Amino acid sequence: MNEERLRRRIGIYGGTFDPVHHGHLGVAEAVSNAFALDRIFFVPAYTPPHKRKRMISSPFHRMAMLALATADSPKMFISTVELEAPSRPYTIETLGRLQTELQPARLFFVMGADSFGDVTSWREYEAILSEYDVIVVTRPGCRGHDAHGGAQNCEEAVGALAPQLRRRIVDLRGGAYPSDEDLKSSRIYLTDYVSIDVSATGIREAVEQGRSIDGLVPTPVAAYVEKYRLYQKS
Repeated sequence: MNEERLRRRIGIYGGTFDPVHHGHLGVAEAVSNAFALDRIFFVPAYTPPHKRKRMISSPFHRMAMLALATADSPKMFISTVELEAPSRPYTIETLGRLQTELQPARLFFVMGADSFGDVTSWREYEAILSEYDVIVVTRPGCRGHDAHGGAQNCEEAVGALAPQLRRRIVDLRGGAYPSDEDLKSSRIYLTDYVSIDVSATGIREAVEQGRSIDGLVPTPVAAYVEKYRLYQKS
């Protein structure tokens, strides 16, 4: 085993997770397998800077649902780094804290195609894309629209990046795994391993309309949503 592989590979999967669903879990499992991750940490945001206009469930509820959803997975963990932060951190700050806590591990930051589509609006996005391994998770067919059907597609997002960042991109769409050569240095990986058609927005709307969410979220999460009457009209 080479010296680089002796470093633990840890995935960092940030998001609102309101609620966590089978799409999130499928992504975590798929990227863990493709990149031989030793662990993957879900990092629930206290209140994401780009979502502050929407009412978001209590971080305690979102944390509890993540704990229920990942309890039986030996590689899936939860980090409370953003929930415990004295201020509302940006991604670059969270990654810096985690790198300090987990060093000398190699971090792989997992982000969705929708986030990648507007990453140039993020604080210090160039540092994120150049200092860390970034795994962009899209659905098969990303060459059309992004994971949420918006007008921004992968090619447009890539085209908005500076040339030095575009050179870091490794296109693994089509189900390809990274090669040893790819993994010799940090890169931006475009992937499409998961095609589950589910979104947190759709789940919240289903609950509000009184429809079942069985099959969209793990059974304990569905029970939790019902017990605490989350997403229901007040």
